[in-house]
Amino acid sequence: MMFHHITVLHQEAVDGLVIKPHGIYVDCTLGGAGHSSLIASRLTKGGRLIAIDQDDYALASAKERLAPYMEHVTLVKSNFRRITHILDELYIEQIDGILFDLGVSSPQLDEAERGFSYNADAPLDMRMDRTQPLTAHEIVNGWPEEELATLIFEYGEEKFARRIAREIVQERKKRPIETTGDLVELIKRGIPAAARRTGPHPAKRTFQAIRIAVNDELNAFREALESGIERLAPGGRASVITFHSLEDRICKQTYQEYSKGCVCPPDFPQCVCENRPVLKIITRKPIVPKEAELKENRRARSAKLRIAEKLAN
Repeated sequence: MMFHHITVLHQEAVDGLVIKPHGIYVDCTLGGAGHSSLIASRLTKGGRLIAIDQDDYALASAKERLAPYMEHVTLVKSNFRRITHILDELYIEQIDGILFDLGVSSPQLDEAERGFSYNADAPLDMRMDRTQPLTAHEIVNGWPEEELATLIFEYGEEKFARRIAREIVQERKKRPIETTGDLVELIKRGIPAAARRTGPHPAKRTFQAIRIAVNDELNAFREALESGIERLAPGGRASVITFHSLEDRICKQTYQEYSKGCVCPPDFPQCVCENRPVLKIITRKPIVPKEAELKENRRARSAKLRIAEKLAN
C-alpha cells in the first residue's frame, strides 16, 4: 500500500532487494512512487526501473515525483499480472529484483468518489483501473445471494457473511443500492450490535472482499509473483508487502513451494525426483512495522514484508 511519505517498511522492502546500480528492477505497484523513488535514486547509468500501475492518477503523479530519475524509469499502464508480456515487450529477459506493495493506495482511499472507503459516501465503484467494466455496483446489485455470501466470507473472512448478503438482497428488491453509505448501513444491519462494538469498522471486511473481487486481486497477485520469480536472475530478489492474511498466505506458500528441494521419501537411497529449490527465503518470519511507525501511520498496522532470493540453476 503506497503512502505519501516514505515509511520504515518502504525502506526495508527496498533495502531487501539489495539494489545494484546497474540492475534492472520492477515495481509492480507504483502507487505514490515511494518505493520507485527509492529504487531509482540508487540507479546509475545502465540501471533501469520498470514501474507498473493501472491507475492514470498514480502514473501522472509518479511522473512528477520521479522527474529527477526519469532517464532510468519506464512507466507502464497495465495490470501487474501481465509482467511477462511487459518484460517481453521491453526486450528484457531477466530482472534483478521485483517488488509488490499490495492493497489500495492512500490517494485512492482519500478520493471519496472512487468508492474504496467506508468512511465516505460515494458511488459503488472500487475499480483500480477505471476503464474496466466490472464495478462494486454490479456485484452488490447483481450477484446472487449465495455468491455474495461466499465472496464476503472467503475474501473478507467475515463470519456474518450470510446475514450481510441477505440484508443486501432484501434491500435491492426494493431499490438499487447506489452508494458506499447505503452499503455500510446494510452491513451494520447484518452484524449483531455486540459484534459491531468491538474490533475494526464493521464494514471493513466486506469492503475488502468486494474490492478484491472487482479487481481480481488474489489471482492477479499469484500469477504476477510466479511470473516475476521466473524472470529473476540468479541472486535477484522478490520483496512483497501484504496487508491481509489472504495475500500473505499466497506469498508465503509461493515462496515455500519455490524453495522446496528433494521431495523423495526419506527411505529412498538416492533422489529420483530431481527437484531443486528455485528460491532461498530470506525472511523466515515476516518483517512487520515497528511501534513508532504505527503511531505515525495506522494504515500500516497489518503490513507484512517477505523477501526471497533466486538461486543459481
